[in-house]
Amino acid sequence: MPQHASAVKRVRQSAVRRFRNREHRSRMRTMVRKILQTEDASAAKALYPETQAYLDRLVTKGIIHRNKCAHYKSQLSLHLNEIAR
Repeated sequence: MPQHASAVKRVRQSAVRRFRNREHRSRMRTMVRKILQTEDASAAKALYPETQAYLDRLVTKGIIHRNKCAHYKSQLSLHLNEIAR
């Protein structure tokens, strides 16, 4: 248990941030999964710009690492190229 007022506040802030970050990560994974499970090229291409922008936003907020973002975007573009054939 925290003993100081600042430590109590820090625990409160950490809980709120952890909850918020979990929501962002969950939404990100859902967006990526939706594209990867799509076999329709036009539907996947429509979802890609929004997902890419969201990934970049999470990097600037510090929720995910920039290399993880690059990995996801690479994975998505490979999938788009594969189903576009």
